[in-house]
Amino acid sequence: MTSGLDRDVAAEALAALGTAAGRVDPYPHYARLRSLGPAVTAPDGMLMLTGYRLCSAFVRDHRLQKRPEQVLLAAGHHDWRERPSLRLMYTSILMLNAPAHTRLRRLVSSAFTARRIADLRPAVERITGELCERLDGAMDFVTEFAFPLPVTVIGELLGVPSADRPMFQTLVRDWTMVLDELTPAVVDRADAAAVIIRDYLAELAETRRAEPADDLISALAAARGGAEALDAEELVAMAALLLAAGFETTTGLLANGLLALLEEPGQAARLRAEPGLATPAVEELLRYDSPVQLLSSRSAPDDLTIAGIDFAGGQRVVALLGAANRDPAVFREPDRLILDRAEEPPLSFGGGAHYCLGAPLARLEAQVAFPMLLSRFPRLALAGVPVFRPGLALHGYTSLPVDTN
Repeated sequence: MTSGLDRDVAAEALAALGTAAGRVDPYPHYARLRSLGPAVTAPDGMLMLTGYRLCSAFVRDHRLQKRPEQVLLAAGHHDWRERPSLRLMYTSILMLNAPAHTRLRRLVSSAFTARRIADLRPAVERITGELCERLDGAMDFVTEFAFPLPVTVIGELLGVPSADRPMFQTLVRDWTMVLDELTPAVVDRADAAAVIIRDYLAELAETRRAEPADDLISALAAARGGAEALDAEELVAMAALLLAAGFETTTGLLANGLLALLEEPGQAARLRAEPGLATPAVEELLRYDSPVQLLSSRSAPDDLTIAGIDFAGGQRVVALLGAANRDPAVFREPDRLILDRAEEPPLSFGGGAHYCLGAPLARLEAQVAFPMLLSRFPRLALAGVPVFRPGLALHGYTSLPVDTN
């Protein structure tokens, strides 16, 4: 039974996570929650998971169901299907259960196989090199590198013309804020962005139907008839989510990771001297400051037990991946950046049926980017105060001032 003192500690930690300072550095607050056990009940009855092994079992358990409508109705959005941002996000594959989720994932999974991603390495190396050639002196790393690299890669994969890609940086940021907040102001701003994204992608899909190209939108748009085909709304939702996930979280990985390396020059020097360390280094950077901090909208349809913890049927559950990634029961010195760490994998990409489709692509981009940046710019340093991205679910920076000299 949870004591009154434990409830007070949990309430204080959760309140702190809702502040701007708490979202910039949530880890001390995660530690307070984790000190109460691997699962903590919030004042509103929601179950917060903080332990690595529990979170790992939770995200892989096929019995759990996505319940996005539960979240939306609790926030007062009974008209959510009429709100463009909520409809586009909360009817996407991200929020679906089997068999609908299985059908949609099958349609796009071929674009993200290990072999397809490996074949992209020369292109990623070329794009990364071209971006490095343009870096000189004081600059904003997010604007000049962390956004252009992933948006160019996912734009090429999807078939979004290069001239149109820059506009999506602000649009996607505004739209995806509905994963963090469902206040009227946030949803209004997200709606405006979602309308532009939706209309643009719908028009692009129609163009690709008439004039196919060698890209994913053309392939999806060309599939007509049969149970496996996407209807027009599904296609737009899929393309929007892939576009957003393809650069928003990878931008976070690149910015968070670079900042972590600049703050730990000894670790940066190791990676500069040992580029072969890139694979474990990226896993450690994902663990240390994950661009995705939590997964929500899942619940058990009936009472069940996972990893020794009882879940009540219908109870809302949030897996705090950022907390799990620093669980001292699993990771030695979890608050230290150790690039050659050889322990459990980070949970930053989730797990199970909803494991991030784009994980291999994000890893590839980071594995190429960090060694190249450190090698070409040995004096790379922070040159100002970073500007944090609002929200907790998606964790990163809108501006990261650096100097290559």
